Amino acid sequence: MNDVFLKACRGEAVPYTPVWIMRQAGRYLQQYQAVRRKVDFLTLCKTPELAAEVTIQPVDILGVDAAILFSDILIPVEAMGMELEFIDSRGPVLSPPVRDEDSLNRLSVPDPEEKTGFVMQTIRILRKELQDRVPLIGFSGAPFTTATYMIEGGTSKNFLNTKKMIFRSPELYAALMEKITRTITAYLKAQIEAGAQAVQLFDTWGGIFSPADFREYALPYVTGIISELRGWLESRNAGHVPVIYYVGETGGLLEEIRSCGADVYGIDWRINLDDAARRLGSDAVVQGNLDPAALFLPRHGIEGRVRDILGRASSARGHIFNLGHGVLPETPPENVIALVEMVHHLSGE
Repeated sequence: MNDVFLKACRGEAVPYTPVWIMRQAGRYLQQYQAVRRKVDFLTLCKTPELAAEVTIQPVDILGVDAAILFSDILIPVEAMGMELEFIDSRGPVLSPPVRDEDSLNRLSVPDPEEKTGFVMQTIRILRKELQDRVPLIGFSGAPFTTATYMIEGGTSKNFLNTKKMIFRSPELYAALMEKITRTITAYLKAQIEAGAQAVQLFDTWGGIFSPADFREYALPYVTGIISELRGWLESRNAGHVPVIYYVGETGGLLEEIRSCGADVYGIDWRINLDDAARRLGSDAVVQGNLDPAALFLPRHGIEGRVRDILGRASSARGHIFNLGHGVLPETPPENVIALVEMVHHLSGE
C-alpha cells in the first residue's frame, strides 16, 4: 500500500510529501458531474456504490495519496432527527432549527449502523475497491460547526442565533453539544470499524470565536472525542488511527488547538505554515495550506506557491500538503493534476 500519508500523519520520515485535497471529489471534475446528473446530492451521499465511485475518481485522475469518503458533515444531523434538504441557491437547510428545549428534546443520539449504515457500506466498498492503493480517510463535522447548522437552520454570515444561545442559554447549548458529541463519537467509531484508516474533524466555523470563547465553547468537545477514540482503539488493540483536526481561520487559535490531542492540524491559508508550526510546537504535524484560489494561477505561479509552502513546512515534524479549504468548483482540473505532480516532484528532490 502507498502508506506515505499515514507515515506523515505519524511524523515519520517519508520519501516525499503526501498530498490530498479537501473536496477532491467534486464539481470541478467532469467525471463527478456525470454521476451527479443522475441523482440529487443527498441521494448520491446515500447510495454506497455511487458514493464509492466518486470517492475513487480523484485517486485515479489526480494521483493523490489518500482517498476521502464522499459524504457530508450533516448526514449524522439528519440521523439525529432533523429534516435535511439541499437547495441549490441556499445550500443545506435544516428544520426546525434547534433553539429551545423542545427542539432539543426531539433529537436523539442515533445508532450509526442503523441510521447511517449507507456510510459504513460505502467505506466497506471502498476498502475492497481501493485494494490498499491509498489509505481511506473518514470524517465528520466537529461538534461546534455541526451545532451552528442545527441552530441557524443552515449556513450563516454572523452566527447570531448560535452566539445568542451560547451567551443567553448556556445550559441549552451545553446539552445540545453533549448530544452532538456523543453522536459524532459513535459515528467515527463506526467509520473506523468499517475500515476508515484515518479520520478528520472539520471545524469550519471554529474561527468565529475569540481564543477564550473557542477554548470554552468548542475545544472541550473535540478533545473529548479524540480522547474517547484513543481509549476505545487501545481497549480493542486496534492500532493507531490518525485524527486530523481542521479549523477554518486557524491563525488566532493555534495555541488553543494544540491541546486537543490530534495527530495532525489542518491549517488554512491565512497564516504562513512555518508560523503555524512554530506556534503549535516542534512535534506538530501540519496539513495544508494553499489558498484554493491559487489554483487559478498559471503553472509557474502554482509552482512558486508549492515551493514556498514546502519550504515553510520543513520546520514541522511532518507535513501533508493540502489546500487551506475545499477545492473550488470552477477550478481547472488540469491545474489540480499539475499541483499533485509538483508536490510529489519538488518534495522528493
